[in-house]
Amino acid sequence: MAERIESLKAGIIGALCLIIAFFMTTLVNNLVLATNFEQLASLATDSLSLRSLVSVGIVCFCGLLFGVTYRYIIRADKNPQLKAGGVLAFGLVRGLTQVEVGLSDSKSVLPYVVLGVESILWFGLAAFFLDTAMQLGWIKPFQSK
Repeated sequence: MAERIESLKAGIIGALCLIIAFFMTTLVNNLVLATNFEQLASLATDSLSLRSLVSVGIVCFCGLLFGVTYRYIIRADKNPQLKAGGVLAFGLVRGLTQVEVGLSDSKSVLPYVVLGVESILWFGLAAFFLDTAMQLGWIKPFQSK
């Protein structure tokens, strides 16, 4: 039961990190990218639309899954390849899916590439905070038996 609680804590931290990163990148997209670059105008979103609420839910769920999985991926190892691999696995799956959607859109794939890069950054940020939480003892790393 203690392992499940630690995984839940990791999932909550992962979800919070991704939600914060989502809001930060949405703000940058709306205020900087969409207003200054015509090709990226489609990145602008309404703040309280149904689409935004669904996006927040999906981001929260992805962060929860990442947090739980990341804790099991890295265990008590100090292997940077495992950490980077976990971040890239989640970031690329989410990001490349967005690029694929952009390829089916005849306008421009560039906004979707930006969203793909953002996804990798989100998971990198979540991994940083999860590592920090483990170093501070807020979350115990998974101990393989």
